[in-house]
Amino acid sequence: MTLPLHTFRATALAGAMALACAALLPGAAHAQFGAVAPTPTTLRPAVDKAYGQLMAAPQILQLLDAVKADHDRATEDLRMLTEIEAPPFKEQKRAEAFLARLQALGLTNAVIDAEGNVVGVRKGTGNGPKLVISAHLDTVFPSGTDVKVKERDGKLYAPGISDNTRGLAVLLSWLKVLNDQKIATVGDLVFVGNVGEEELGNLRGMKHLFKEHLDIDGMVALEPAPDGTVLVLGTGSHRHEVTFKGPGGHSYAAFGEVPSAIHGMGRAIAKIAEIRTPKSPKTTFTVGTVGGGTSVNTIAPDARMAVDIRSDEMAPLLATEKQVLAAVDSAVTEENARWGVNTLSASTKLIGDRPGGRTAADALIVEAAVRANTAFGRKTVLAGASTDANVPMALGIPAIVIGGGGKTGGFHALSEWIDLTDAWKGAQTSLVTVLGLVGVQGVSAPLLDKRPPRTK
Repeated sequence: MTLPLHTFRATALAGAMALACAALLPGAAHAQFGAVAPTPTTLRPAVDKAYGQLMAAPQILQLLDAVKADHDRATEDLRMLTEIEAPPFKEQKRAEAFLARLQALGLTNAVIDAEGNVVGVRKGTGNGPKLVISAHLDTVFPSGTDVKVKERDGKLYAPGISDNTRGLAVLLSWLKVLNDQKIATVGDLVFVGNVGEEELGNLRGMKHLFKEHLDIDGMVALEPAPDGTVLVLGTGSHRHEVTFKGPGGHSYAAFGEVPSAIHGMGRAIAKIAEIRTPKSPKTTFTVGTVGGGTSVNTIAPDARMAVDIRSDEMAPLLATEKQVLAAVDSAVTEENARWGVNTLSASTKLIGDRPGGRTAADALIVEAAVRANTAFGRKTVLAGASTDANVPMALGIPAIVIGGGGKTGGFHALSEWIDLTDAWKGAQTSLVTVLGLVGVQGVSAPLLDKRPPRTK
């Protein structure tokens, strides 16, 4: 995930704790998401009715028992998928394995789309909403990382095992138990294993999905969120690569005649460091990487840096971005003026664009998650992060992110781990959330509204 700032990931968890990206610190039992909105205390009567009907229905109770019974088998899926590398832009092998499991469990129409997402539709009985249920395939770890799952002290350790391979395994478990128990939903369930959530993947998988499927009515994404946490805020981000170019020259012979690309970049960094941003909505920036030059005795002909800018709202993000780019221009002007030349230049390239968005705390999809949590004795915290749900949120499509069960820690670290003790409970709660939204034939009507198809 990419937390508020996914953080959940090294991204932004909105509001309070960073999962190291918002920052889940290695070794923490759970990310402590700060609340970004008050939890609804009064729910729509239709929401209360639907979940009351679901929790009283014998076939749903049998379904939940089946989720528990499938725990060990789902854990084997988790191990298998975790041990297939899935670096950003190299998710194909894991996508193929996930596709094979979906098809083996009965979703025969599942395919890998043009962007690399695995997509399959479990059709409803008709005239119901279309709900995407998703987890991302990619991890932050490069090719060659040891992804062998190791067990000790009741925990499973492996890079990417909780973020977000656990979500993929839960989707497979849901498909199996729904088919085994012959549960007919009214709305369609679109199972998605998507690409491009991490790092510079830039949400390319979700952007493609929502561009190609204009009739999606809502989305529930799975990430390693603590039980009861519902992500309703999508932290937006822009990332720029800035390249400084000059003629270069000998550090002694050319001194005073040519500007230094590195000195110009240094001026820019100093100016960026002085930018002030609002505390609310939380808005951040950092120069994350720098490089350049050819040798210690050369006036640098080139330099480069990467800048990350984030905010819980788009307006301050754009305002901060404007200040960052202005700082670059000003630094180039000053470096040229220092030597009375005009031979230093800078160019910027947008390398990351995650749209921000928010699902209102009183939206029906949020109330549904709150009511499902209540049914299982859990309190709800409404939190934020940068995740796949940013895309539908930015489009105004109802979307939330919830957990799939299990205690987790060490996101984005080689020591990442998951404790699956009673993890099936989280998978049960999330599945009931989904069923309330799409409705179950003979039990409850769909809560999620059908939306007019969008236009390209």
